Amino acid sequence: MHRIRTGPLKALIAMYCLVTACATVLAQGSANEPTPRGFVKAFDGETLKGWRVANGDPNAYVPDHGVLLCHPTALNLFMEKQYSDFIFKFDFKLDHGANNGIGIRTSFQGDAAYVGMECQVLDDDDPMYAALEPGQYHSSIYKVVAAKRGSLKPAGQWNTETITAIGRHIKIVVNGMTTIDTNLNNVTSREIFAVHPGFRRSTGYIGFLGHGPAECAFRNIFIKDLSKPEKDNKPPDGFAALFNGKDLKGWKGLVKDPPARHKMTKEQLAALQGPADTEAFKHWTVNKGVIEYDGKNNNLCTAKDYADFEMLVDWKLPPKGDSGIYLRGSPQVQIWDNPLGSGGLYNNEKNPSNPTVVADKPIGEWNRFRILMIGDKVTVYLNDVLVVNNVTMENYWERDKPIYPIEQIELQHHGDRLWFKNIYIREIHTTP
Repeated sequence: MHRIRTGPLKALIAMYCLVTACATVLAQGSANEPTPRGFVKAFDGETLKGWRVANGDPNAYVPDHGVLLCHPTALNLFMEKQYSDFIFKFDFKLDHGANNGIGIRTSFQGDAAYVGMECQVLDDDDPMYAALEPGQYHSSIYKVVAAKRGSLKPAGQWNTETITAIGRHIKIVVNGMTTIDTNLNNVTSREIFAVHPGFRRSTGYIGFLGHGPAECAFRNIFIKDLSKPEKDNKPPDGFAALFNGKDLKGWKGLVKDPPARHKMTKEQLAALQGPADTEAFKHWTVNKGVIEYDGKNNNLCTAKDYADFEMLVDWKLPPKGDSGIYLRGSPQVQIWDNPLGSGGLYNNEKNPSNPTVVADKPIGEWNRFRILMIGDKVTVYLNDVLVVNNVTMENYWERDKPIYPIEQIELQHHGDRLWFKNIYIREIHTTP
């Protein structure tokens, strides 16, 4: 019987372990990958330059030799720059039970899952997450769009994720698997509209949203800015132009109020509509892609009636100017030069009437409303700041009734010069 010499065998085993370890490291990449073409490095690997802690422990995000460690006590860390359209690419590694998120197009304060969007970062396989809702698992747009599962590597291994946001189109790829490929315009749930006003934001901050209870890490964080200058009177995807930038086709003059119009026959209404249009178009005119009003007539109304919708409208006022947007023929989302700020539901008596924050730009500059009307609820963003959130709009004309289910939209006359442009609408067929 021959004795086996262990020296060479030990050497072979040691060499095998070294090769295996090197292969594992290579498979998981490194913390210093070259910047992809067209991208910029969002994290320098050594400092938090270009980032801001929004709340929570300011020392919970720690740069460590190219890796951004996120301790269990971490909350929100955002890039200082805001983005609209972009590609965000990063690697991440999760300890067992780790829970984080990627906030996109969010405001700096507040819960990003609601005031913006949160793309989940979660150790899906941990038993504590076995009974979540579909919209809570990894890479889901939190409780808005559920992701396809099965993309994650086991806890402790590095993953690669890419989030692409172009308009309302969001695509997420994790380890080469497409988990989200959706158009947010297809979201029709009234509950989501009510609870998640921020998923319609067009711009905002990008960042990490720590939740605990375990540590996670990020590296190779890159961003490509795809933002393009907006062209006036060219509607975004999914919207139709209410104003074509050339003439007032699709608009009409005001004939009385909704209760009075509802009592008229078609013939009676038509007899009054012609003269109202003739007079309105003397004072509401188009000049270089802008609707101008001289303050000497009455409201300008859409020729079509609308039920549930999302509306964008840019407006500008003179000093001490006053106007508004009538929704379903009823006053009004307020526009004015006033310390209270614009965007409130001015004629509400029982429900909130003032905006929650002043977001107006200086007089003479363009402002933008994003107005959502679902049922009798109204949400208003002014210059991408949420100023009214899911507030009941009361029926000014008939206080004992809810607001009309369908009616025209109006640009309000209040005796002042006015300017409007970029007026777009998206009709929504909502579901319970």
